[in-house]
Amino acid sequence: MRDTKESRLLLVLLIAVSFALITVDIRGGEDSPVDGARQAAATVFGPIENGVSAAVDPVGNAIAAVRASDERHDRLAELEKENAALKAKLGSDDRSRSRLAQLEKMLKTAGKGQYGIKGAQVIAIGAAQGFSWTITIDAGAEDGLERDMTVLNGDGLVGRVTTVGPSTATVLLATDPDFTVGTRMEATDELGFAAGQGDRPLRVELLNGKSEVKKGDRLVTFGSQADKPFVPGVPVGVVSRVDPSGGDLTRTLYVTPYVSFSKLDIVGVVVQAPQKDPRDTVLPDKPKPTPRPTVTVTVTPSAGAPADGELQPEQPEQ
Repeated sequence: MRDTKESRLLLVLLIAVSFALITVDIRGGEDSPVDGARQAAATVFGPIENGVSAAVDPVGNAIAAVRASDERHDRLAELEKENAALKAKLGSDDRSRSRLAQLEKMLKTAGKGQYGIKGAQVIAIGAAQGFSWTITIDAGAEDGLERDMTVLNGDGLVGRVTTVGPSTATVLLATDPDFTVGTRMEATDELGFAAGQGDRPLRVELLNGKSEVKKGDRLVTFGSQADKPFVPGVPVGVVSRVDPSGGDLTRTLYVTPYVSFSKLDIVGVVVQAPQKDPRDTVLPDKPKPTPRPTVTVTVTPSAGAPADGELQPEQPEQ
């Protein structure tokens, strides 16, 4: 339609009529004179609206479903995150309990031997200083550590300190082929030297080639002059095999260490030696032998046999 004076006048007239009808409809309420027209319009346009609604509703439902799916996905991710956090906390608690048990055992061992120790944690394993069997601990010069100090844990001898930094130190393990420590046999006091053999048992050469040794005998450290690098009395291991004497000047033993070197975590560095040699007091208690059951066999006499004290009647001669 062209924008003319007549068209503008017609638009104003239509607007005025619309407002008039709206006023009449509102004032009429249920008896509104336009109610019939409204119903007729509903009859005509109602099916069209329903069809459009039916076509549009699946889209709306899909959007709602996607939104709900996103909410469920977010909740699932949140639950998975909470579950992972709980598992991590549980793992952390288990590890804390394990470390606490290791610390308590080590303090008990140190108490038996009257060793003054500085506790430390293993933070690295490997050839930090060119050695093949070493560990790095989180204690150093700032904690009073020095080179050639004995390192132990709750089970026994771990090694000796070789390199000291401000806050860390390197420990040469007793299993290293370059490691040697003086040993003393429990009870017999036979002296020898133990050397590391990697993942194999320690090799011990006893100074007395005629010494009486058997499988199951135990060894401790003999100690060094001025207690460096080794303090006395630290448990070393148990004899697992004895080579035949053969008349040699020394006798060779193979000793299984008390320490499990693949599970090192909490260790202690001996910063103060005991005032006297603890001898064998630091060794663990020997397991009590399992009693063998005693079996008593009672013989029951067979039928017709004479009981004890009874005489068999003589048979008449034929």
